[in-house]
Amino acid sequence: MKKNAVETILGAVVLVTALVFLVFALNTAQVRSVDGYKVTAAFFKVGGLTNGSDVRINGIKVGTVNDLSIDAGTYDAVVSMSVRPDVKIPADSVAAIGSAGIIGGKFVSIQPGGAKEYLADGGKIARTKDFKSLEDQVGEIIFLATGGGG
Repeated sequence: MKKNAVETILGAVVLVTALVFLVFALNTAQVRSVDGYKVTAAFFKVGGLTNGSDVRINGIKVGTVNDLSIDAGTYDAVVSMSVRPDVKIPADSVAAIGSAGIIGGKFVSIQPGGAKEYLADGGKIARTKDFKSLEDQVGEIIFLATGGGG
């Protein structure tokens, strides 16, 4: 009988420890959506970017991707983002799609410009850099290494 009580207490300690680790992971992983002002950017291709992906400035998460859609006229991928209200994005900033390593997730990287005007709620980042996949980059290296098709 005493052995069952020890096993029960030990099992409860393991479950409580697992719960503590789970709460810690959820609080530090920054997986929650960011509430703030909305901005959009149009890209030729987004390369696997998904809803909930990070929006980063200098590697720091400042927002979240809310929606991906397609512009019916230009067929560009339109990315809608939510940015923290305390982060002001200059109007001449550049948005690019980045990757967290070879198999890592994709994110939107914003490179701030130097303009004194800032994007307002509903603003659009006009300057973008398209995503270059690993295949695109390898193809460019092979093209350069073989003399450029001459």
